[in-house]
Amino acid sequence: MYLAIFLLFIIGLGWVVSYIANAPAILWIAAIVSILMSIGSYWYSDKIVLGMTGAKPIEKRDNPELYRIVENLCITAGLPVPRIYILQDPQPNAFATGRDPQHAVVAVTTGLLSRLERTELEGVIAHELSHIGNRDILISTIVVVLTGVVVLAVDFFFRLSFRGGFRSRNDRGSGQTQVVIMLLGLVFLILAPILAQLMQFAISRKREFLADASGALLTRYPEGLARALEKISADPNQLRRASDATAHLYIASPFRGKEKTSWIHKLFMTHPPVEERVSVLRGMNI
Repeated sequence: MYLAIFLLFIIGLGWVVSYIANAPAILWIAAIVSILMSIGSYWYSDKIVLGMTGAKPIEKRDNPELYRIVENLCITAGLPVPRIYILQDPQPNAFATGRDPQHAVVAVTTGLLSRLERTELEGVIAHELSHIGNRDILISTIVVVLTGVVVLAVDFFFRLSFRGGFRSRNDRGSGQTQVVIMLLGLVFLILAPILAQLMQFAISRKREFLADASGALLTRYPEGLARALEKISADPNQLRRASDATAHLYIASPFRGKEKTSWIHKLFMTHPPVEERVSVLRGMNI
């Protein structure tokens, strides 16, 4: 449903831009670019994310305990064992990426390995494997691409408007009507990237709650993940390669000092508040 609404949203945005600019080709160009971006992100999303985060692959001999935890949970979940990556960073955190379970990656920070007990680490890994099993990573990638298309379209519109690229659709038309159409188009295009970001964040938050529940069912021990989330959120270290583009992939926000509780901040949070997630986990009856 989210993706269908998003596609209709982008089509509507493209129509507004093409109408105001009196250039129907803009809609076709936007559609072609979005398709190419979607295909590229589908096949290379994991490589792009790993490159942005600086994660490095490890072998079983490098960390046998971590591999055993992943393998055991994969057997329980009925998933193939993903590739395992390590981020050299003191902040405890983790993420998963990949287009499907056969091409999945689980990455954890050195801070996570050093700070968490085994049951807590199992809870985090189960959460990430749930993202893989639920195909959340593919959904997140598609939404990121669609949001990017919206932002690019808005940027194109304003560049065109500043260069005087707009012409009246009807030389005999009323100047006032044209002004009204322009103003409505400007309002829509200003709100478009904001709404696109809010939709992206809403999807991310919903999937985090689902992965928490699925991970707790996988380990049969919700308290392990709850304690892990508390430790992760309480750690003061800033993730060295934190980025707005990849923040939604992590199990908890990689940013520190931005965990405000005001309603306006909650609108733009990529993750639900940790307190809410912990409360839901501790309310589960397993």
